[in-house]
Amino acid sequence: MSGAATRRSDGRPGALWAVPALLYFALFAVVPMALVVVLSFCRWSGLGSPQWAGTANWSRLLHDPRLGQSLRLSLLLTVVTWAVQTLICLPLGVWCAGHQRGRAVLSTLFFVPLLMSSAAVALLFAALLDPNFGLAHTVGPWLGVADGNLIGDPHLALWTVMAVITWQFVPFHTLLYQAAARQVPAQLYEAATIDGAGRRRQFLSITLPQLRNTVVTSSVLMLVGSLTYFDIVLILTNGGPGTSTRILPLHMYLTGFSSFDMGYASVLAVLLLVAGTTLSLLVVRVTGFRRMASQREGL
Repeated sequence: MSGAATRRSDGRPGALWAVPALLYFALFAVVPMALVVVLSFCRWSGLGSPQWAGTANWSRLLHDPRLGQSLRLSLLLTVVTWAVQTLICLPLGVWCAGHQRGRAVLSTLFFVPLLMSSAAVALLFAALLDPNFGLAHTVGPWLGVADGNLIGDPHLALWTVMAVITWQFVPFHTLLYQAAARQVPAQLYEAATIDGAGRRRQFLSITLPQLRNTVVTSSVLMLVGSLTYFDIVLILTNGGPGTSTRILPLHMYLTGFSSFDMGYASVLAVLLLVAGTTLSLLVVRVTGFRRMASQREGL
């Protein structure tokens, strides 16, 4: 590979350097997505060869009695987990970026859930939430659930799942805010202190504006990621009790691997893909993230 082919006239790397990444993306993202789209027009149980079905699978969207509830549950989970995680992670990340006594030890403990897989987290909480032998047997009565069966109550099961998801992903987003907060120039705080601004005013006038791009990045990851949650729900509740926690990703999974209807499951997968892409583009456009510029210019 010659230097002329790999480097532009302005000294920047040439387009050939992007070829490996583009091939990787095409092989593991574009091709699977294209196959799912094709499969959504087929009838297939997972065995044998898919049979062309035209738009029959897509027509079922209008008559799926569980689709509306799955969409509502997914929307509720998305909004609540985003709001709760942001309210926790932002101040916690800023605090972890400081120099308080004992900060390093506490920060390490905060990040423990980040080391665990979703399946391990779900199994851990399945044991803790067991109404007979788990911690829920003791905590349940404090929350108004006499028998401690938090995941067996149709009105509390989804909220319990949200709490577990929040516990798992708070460390990751806290880490994003911690890294961003450490990049805020110290001169800004020094100038604000000279002007008599307290910590609250510094947080609102300096820290928050400097973390705006990080808030957008974290929010996109949360919102789009919430459309892929299903393993924790699968292990904890399997969509129950009844269908009270059957969110759209789980509905897709159960349709494909329990009902062996891969064609309609592919339709739901395409629906999730479109929803996630639209949501991320909407957030980027509304927040002006695509026009992101350096906030340290002139420092």
